[in-house]
Amino acid sequence: MKKKLIAAILTAGMCLSLVACGTNDAADNNTETENVADTEMTPTENNTEDTGVDTPAEEDSATGEDQASLGQSLYNMFVNIVSENPDAASADIASELIGSDMILFSGDTMAVEPGLLTGFGNEEITGFEDGTMFAPIIGSIPFVGYIFTLGDDTDVDSFKQMLSDGANPRWNICTEADETVIENVGNKVFFVMCPISLED
Repeated sequence: MKKKLIAAILTAGMCLSLVACGTNDAADNNTETENVADTEMTPTENNTEDTGVDTPAEEDSATGEDQASLGQSLYNMFVNIVSENPDAASADIASELIGSDMILFSGDTMAVEPGLLTGFGNEEITGFEDGTMFAPIIGSIPFVGYIFTLGDDTDVDSFKQMLSDGANPRWNICTEADETVIENVGNKVFFVMCPISLED
């Protein structure tokens, strides 16, 4: 009886995984995102103000509409959080980001240590003192983010390059992220691979 129950549970789990993959593949075939190549693996445009903090433009001056992608909007939020509390722990920042109104799925955070991380294949990510991943609870959504606090002996630009070199937008078998945003404020590094928008 136990064997039959376990087999039924495993079969149901496999069916759900296949349905999730099939649903996302069908959606990908029906809607195409233009200029995805232009947004992948490129940092956001920097507008340096007197504060020395880099933030991308939030609004189109002609229409007044928010033109920022999901990744850029989350980065803007990251900048605001760190500006208000420069000593914030990565876990606190990640919790605020995943709890944002922009996130239209159930998400969670998890502390990470240097080594193999989700989204980077076999590339080990090292050089940070404190790290937190924020991601959907359901694995079929192409979204993974990290907040890293770097050690004093870690070069920020080299660390960001390591993230860029190791990032794999197709880490999720069923889906692919549309954009990758890698930025920093001081020794805190923001990383996200995600869709341009969650509204589609």
